[in-house]
Amino acid sequence: MTADELRESLLMNPKNGLTLLSAQEREEMERYCLRYREFIDACKTEREATAWAVKKAEALGYKPFQPGMAIQPGDKIYYNNRDKAIALAVVGSKSLAEGVNICAAHVDSPRMDLKPNPLYEDGEIAYFKTHYYGGIKKYQWPTIPLALHGVVYRKDGTVLTITIGEDDNDPVLMVSDLLIHLSGDQMQKTLAKGITGEQLNVILGTEPLDGEGSDLVKLNIMKLLNEKYGLIESDFQSAELTMVPAGRCREVGLDRSLLAAYGHDDRVCAYAELDALFAVETPDKTAVCILADKEEIGSVGISGMQSQFFERFIDGLCAAQGVKLADCFANSFCLSADVSNAYDPNFPEVSDKRNNSCLNYGVAICKYTGSRGKSGASDASAEAMGHVRTTLNNAGVIWQLATLGKVDQGGGGTVAAYMANRNIVTVDAGVPVLSMHAPIELVAKLDCYETMLACKAIYLA
Repeated sequence: MTADELRESLLMNPKNGLTLLSAQEREEMERYCLRYREFIDACKTEREATAWAVKKAEALGYKPFQPGMAIQPGDKIYYNNRDKAIALAVVGSKSLAEGVNICAAHVDSPRMDLKPNPLYEDGEIAYFKTHYYGGIKKYQWPTIPLALHGVVYRKDGTVLTITIGEDDNDPVLMVSDLLIHLSGDQMQKTLAKGITGEQLNVILGTEPLDGEGSDLVKLNIMKLLNEKYGLIESDFQSAELTMVPAGRCREVGLDRSLLAAYGHDDRVCAYAELDALFAVETPDKTAVCILADKEEIGSVGISGMQSQFFERFIDGLCAAQGVKLADCFANSFCLSADVSNAYDPNFPEVSDKRNNSCLNYGVAICKYTGSRGKSGASDASAEAMGHVRTTLNNAGVIWQLATLGKVDQGGGGTVAAYMANRNIVTVDAGVPVLSMHAPIELVAKLDCYETMLACKAIYLA
């Protein structure tokens, strides 16, 4: 054999996925990305993503989970966990004793939450005080348009949903930064200290209410909120309100090959799971989609992946077939669908280029995440990686391998470890992202599409 023949047969020859798609596949990719853009525009919080999934699922015939319910192959069921997380299933033709095929993502993203007592006035400017959620670079959040999303449990017991800043006729909110002319001291600080968490105060207005006394701007803001929403200041004590970047998902590049939006991490994988599941009718093994909360702060709490809501859901399905939950988990497989870092030529020093995911090379399969010495990782076995490799190859999915940068640079985690702790074989996979955890992140359309195809292949494996 010639060197070229040996190279083709023995070595890996990765190719840009856009060079491999047919014209029909490109059209399908564009249609998929249009659907995803509608989802990401409508879902900027975990509550919004959960509500969207419930509404879509019910329209497709999914029924709410009830303990003790009977199930049959082809049944479509969802479990809404307190409006902040959701699990959905399509019952397969095989017994749950043979396991389930799971795709698990999270629908929370880094943001700025309002503090419990947020409203104040200083220098005749009214502000909200915030507490950032998840890992952010604080200097990225001033001077960008922000929108307010969330719910308020009012004094009278009613729950109000609020969104301000997304409609074209809405005002937006903003955090200010120091002018360059007076920032000599600030510019000497590190990026981590240039803007502090306590400086992420959101400007609400500057117009004082007519009258005498102090805090007239704050009073005017509270008057406006009361007139529109019936709020009083103490209602903030029982509210979940958050500041997120305002605006819609946009195509990026003269070739329109990228998408820019807030919250690609990890709603880009969450939507891939959902879209794939909604195309499944009666799989061999029961197909399960999880959209969890709180991953950005450790998957903790009642809506996070470490909680018992997933066990309650699957145990209820198992009970309908007289199957032990432990037997089901022992024979199950989970694709932990979370984003990876795309190689960025602007910052090559942090990446091991031979092992980093790249834009347009398909869904990124990650054997392990974790920090430095794989701390906090779910290190997948050769058999687990082989299962994914074979499944995706058989389905014609474009995929690549990934690690999270150079060993000593840092790292991160996903929900994979918490699925593996349940005795479920688990492998990480997801969409490569540029500017991960920034207010606006970038992904490639090709990678979004192939991640959906990968989820579908796992459900049908």
